[in-house]
Amino acid sequence: MEKLKGFIKKNQTTVFITLLVVIILLQVALRIQYGFDKAYLHMDEAYSYGLMNYNKIDIMNNEDFYNTWHENKYYKDYLSISSEEAGDFTPVYENQKNDVHPPFYYLLLRIASSFTIDSFSKWTGIILNIFIFVLTSIFIYLIANRLFRNKIYALFIVLVNGFTLASIDTTVFIRMYALNALNLLIVSYLHIKNFDEKVLKIKDLIIMSVAIIIGSLTHYYYLVFLFMLFVIYMIKFIKEKNTNNILRYLSMMVISAIISLAIFPYSFVHMFMGYRGTGAISNLSNTEQMWNSFRQYLDILNNNAFNGVLKFVGIIAILVILYKILKNKKLIITFENKEFWLMCIPTIIYFTIVAFVSPYQELRYIMPVCPLIVISVFYLLKVLFEKVFSRKHTYLILSIILIVMLLLPEAIDINFYYLYKDKKEIVTRIEENHNTPCLYVFNTNQNRFLDDLYLFTILEQSYIMDVTKFDEVTVNEVFTNINLGNGLIVIINEGIEHETYLNTLLEVLNLKDCKHIQRMNACDIYELK
Repeated sequence: MEKLKGFIKKNQTTVFITLLVVIILLQVALRIQYGFDKAYLHMDEAYSYGLMNYNKIDIMNNEDFYNTWHENKYYKDYLSISSEEAGDFTPVYENQKNDVHPPFYYLLLRIASSFTIDSFSKWTGIILNIFIFVLTSIFIYLIANRLFRNKIYALFIVLVNGFTLASIDTTVFIRMYALNALNLLIVSYLHIKNFDEKVLKIKDLIIMSVAIIIGSLTHYYYLVFLFMLFVIYMIKFIKEKNTNNILRYLSMMVISAIISLAIFPYSFVHMFMGYRGTGAISNLSNTEQMWNSFRQYLDILNNNAFNGVLKFVGIIAILVILYKILKNKKLIITFENKEFWLMCIPTIIYFTIVAFVSPYQELRYIMPVCPLIVISVFYLLKVLFEKVFSRKHTYLILSIILIVMLLLPEAIDINFYYLYKDKKEIVTRIEENHNTPCLYVFNTNQNRFLDDLYLFTILEQSYIMDVTKFDEVTVNEVFTNINLGNGLIVIINEGIEHETYLNTLLEVLNLKDCKHIQRMNACDIYELK
């Protein structure tokens, strides 16, 4: 044992790097497993592929989309890069210009998808996010090590974060949120690292500028976090009367903004004149809605970033405080670590603003700050527990919390939302009946086709019928040369009376039986035979 302790002490850096690599590899293996389990695509994930590749934002904008029979390759084309398109990166920029997001994530996804020319694979997005996760874990370690000043605690935080539902969902959800999480960690680390510099070095400012440009070209909420870092830095330099650092830091920020806007000038329009920007501002006028949204996000945070244990942890913290007060009649806890506040304040502001203005109350909008919140909460717990217990007992309590975090989701039935396990059965069924023709009776007032797109990449022949064109004559004409020996798959979306259309199809096509197969996000699937 003494030899082992001596070896660890002598080779401390090597040992901790090895442990970090082992932890990350185990968590990568877990993500690969969940990648196999991912059964479906959210419509925004379909958009991710389409926006980096297609010649327009939405496949529904095609003139031949409605009222025509299509093979599955028609829909796969929206999600994949063909040999003819391989060298054309124009959609990465043009589609984002016409949509509401900056282009950097789509550029990376485009590069990743270049390895699967002429075919679509969920793995291009998942593997890209796994690479991002590895970098995220490294920066979590670097930040935690700076805050805790203890490599064991830093490894513990990497371990905790990597096994949260939020972290895994962030990896398997093929959107820009994983990259935004990494960007927030990088900019936080760079600001923490340079926080006490009397003179900011040009080299460090250049690195910071590159990180800021990439972050601003990834997601607009990033700028909320960055602005708070900017305010804290400027207040510090002004209090210190450090004119040199004020000028250097301010110049770096201005230059970064100019370069970012030069690369993608449409950012300004998106944020202040686009429907998302104006919609976010309008949400601030409804106070009751804002606070209801905030409470919902706290539940989402508890269930996903802490696997349901945050309330449990809060009770433990209150009991510890009460114990200390009753025993010693006082409890003095100070958080003098300025680096902690530098990270924590922007994180709280980001979470609060997103909770107030986001269009939906969903995990994806707070994914980017979940790692920072995990670091912050466990730092607070570590400081609190070490005021009452020994370091050994603090390790023990935190380890118990980790074990509970790993086990609790199974006990209270919290699951990974973005694996879409509830869609696995219908995907399997469609795969088994891929040669059965499909009719989608489509209400154009309920445009969520991309929620259903994945099924159409499997079906060999399908027909999207504008509901305004639906009548007995048209149905008869559409199916004149179609073999219905295996029956017919019928999909009808929201806002129209399903039974009327189903009865017409049964009568005109001389089919006898109608069976409801599954409710989807915005439609219902039926099988007619």
